[in-house]
Amino acid sequence: MAQQRALPQSKETLLQSYNKRLKDDVKSIMDNFTEIIKTAKIEDETQVSRATQGEQDNYEMHVRAANIVRAGESLMKLVSDLKQFLILNDFPSVNEAIDQRNQQLRALQEECDRKLVALRDEVSIDLYELEEEYYSSRYK
Repeated sequence: MAQQRALPQSKETLLQSYNKRLKDDVKSIMDNFTEIIKTAKIEDETQVSRATQGEQDNYEMHVRAANIVRAGESLMKLVSDLKQFLILNDFPSVNEAIDQRNQQLRALQEECDRKLVALRDEVSIDLYELEEEYYSSRYK
């Protein structure tokens, strides 16, 4: 919650709308599922014939099932929106990854520099020895 307070007003409002969408969609799924279960119960005789009642129950179940599917699709869209929000607004995590990569590359650079200096020193020593040998030989 403290992290949300640090967010700008528009981001906080957006997160609140995501939370409301989540609660509404889950409530819709639960309510429609509960009503389908209630509709599946066989009731005692009513003023409507069994065939008519069966058709009405069938239609109601189809409508409620469609509402459940719509709410499920809405939840999938919400997940997509949350991923997009996280990708676009998670700057601390992105900065941390960049800093970590920079540290790795700096360590690699330092290691390469050390190896190059050691190689330079070895080549310098070998070159000095070769020059000394050349200048002290009789074939100059």
